[in-house]
Amino acid sequence: MEVTPAGEILAVEIGRAGPVSFSRFMEVALYHPQHGYYRRRRDPFGKQGDFYTAEQLQPVFGLLMAARTRQLCRAAGVAADPTVVELGAGRGEMADRFAPWRYIPIEIGEGKLPEHWSGVLFSNEFFDALPVEVVLFRGGEFREQRVGFSDGRFVWQTGQRAGDETADYLARYCPPPEEGNWYEAGLAALEWIRRVAAALDAGCAITVDYGYTRAEAVRFPMGTLMGYRSHVAREDVLTDPGERDITAHVNFTAIEERGAELGLRRVSFRTLAQTLLDAGEEDRFASVLEVDDADEAVRRRMQLKTLLVGMGETFRVLVQRKEGAGEPEGEA
Repeated sequence: MEVTPAGEILAVEIGRAGPVSFSRFMEVALYHPQHGYYRRRRDPFGKQGDFYTAEQLQPVFGLLMAARTRQLCRAAGVAADPTVVELGAGRGEMADRFAPWRYIPIEIGEGKLPEHWSGVLFSNEFFDALPVEVVLFRGGEFREQRVGFSDGRFVWQTGQRAGDETADYLARYCPPPEEGNWYEAGLAALEWIRRVAAALDAGCAITVDYGYTRAEAVRFPMGTLMGYRSHVAREDVLTDPGERDITAHVNFTAIEERGAELGLRRVSFRTLAQTLLDAGEEDRFASVLEVDDADEAVRRRMQLKTLLVGMGETFRVLVQRKEGAGEPEGEA
C-alpha cells in the first residue's frame, strides 16, 4: 500500500519511538508545513474540494455575521474602534465583511494574536480541526488510543493509562464514562481559549461550529472523529494522512466553562439559524436581500434559506464576553 508523504513522516516517527498519540497523528496529517492537509497547494473548500463551510455562502453569511459583530461590539462597549481577529480565516471569505474594522486573520502556524486588543474574536469551523487526544474507557480507567504502523497501514493501538491532564479534561467536561466507550479530549482548544482570554481586553468571542454539550456527549459512544474527502464522510481517519480532512466535534461545555474561569462569560449559545435571525432582525434582512440585480436577489435568498434551514440547525454559535466590558446583553 502506497503511503502519503505525511504518512511517511509518521511511519518513520513510529518506527523510531513507537506508536504516537492521535493528537500527534492529527497534527502532522493536517498541519505539517509541507505535507499537511491544510498546507498543501490545493483548495479543500467548495464543489471541487472536500467540503463546504458556511463561509462559502457569500455574501449572505458574511453580511449577517458582520451585522451580528456590530451588535455585539455595541453591547460590549467597544463599538468605537474594534479589532476583529479571525481564527482559521481560510480563503479569506470574511475579509471584505470585516474590512470596516482592523482585521487580523490567523491560521495555525501563520499569524499571531495581538498581545492586547478590544473587539471580537471570530472563528468558523476552527475548533473542530484542532488535534485531540483519543481514549478508550476500559477496566474502570481511561486508556490512550495511540496510532501504530503495521503492514503498510496505520492502526489503532490501546496504550497506557491516559495522562492526568487528559483524564481531568474528561472528568470535568464529559458525562460519567461508560465501559467500552471512546472519548476525545480537546486540550488544544483549551489552550486557544487561554490565549484568547489573556489577550482580549474587552469584547466578545464568537465561535461557530458543530459539536455537543456535556449532556449531549452520550449520543457519541464511539467518539466523533470523521474524515472528509471529495464530500464523502468516513469514520476511518487513519487512511491517507495529509490527503483528507479530519475533524472532531467541539465540546462546547469545555470551551464555555474554561472560558468562564478565565473571564469570558457566556452571552448566548444558540443555533446558527437563531444567530442569523438575530443579525437580520434590525432591518428584516433588507440590507442582505434588497439588491438591484434580480438574479443576485434570488441567489441571496437561496443562500439565506440554506443557512437557516440546512446548516443553520446543525451549526451552533457560542458567544462569550470578557467580564467588565459594558452592560450584560443577556440571552440575545
